[in-house]
Amino acid sequence: MMTRLIAAAGVLVSAGVHLYLWVDGVRDQHVVGPAFMVNAVAGLVIATLLMTWRHWVPLFLAAGFGLATLGAFLISVTVGLFGVHEHWIGVWVWTALVAEVVAVVAAATAGVREGYVSPGATGPWAVRSAPLD
Repeated sequence: MMTRLIAAAGVLVSAGVHLYLWVDGVRDQHVVGPAFMVNAVAGLVIATLLMTWRHWVPLFLAAGFGLATLGAFLISVTVGLFGVHEHWIGVWVWTALVAEVVAVVAAATAGVREGYVSPGATGPWAVRSAPLD
């Protein structure tokens, strides 16, 4: 349960950073503004699910949230994303980056500890719909 809490904290911190940046002016950007608000709301929902529903779906959502947000950031710092070209500077950039990595690692760890994922396995037996008890 502690790894779920850590994953939820990572998701919430990332969502909080995106909400803060949205309020701070990102909301005025054409596509990125609404995406930041979606990120904030989705993070709150995913963190709630992680703490209230013991199932593999919230873990999958947390890992996907972290990876998708990291991917969007990496695109924005390399080639730009919808006219936004971000930089590797600022406390908010690094806070969100660390939080997203924490969310992915903690969600994956929880999946293994709870028996939903078998590390090193391949094929349909690698992910289980219910934990092994």
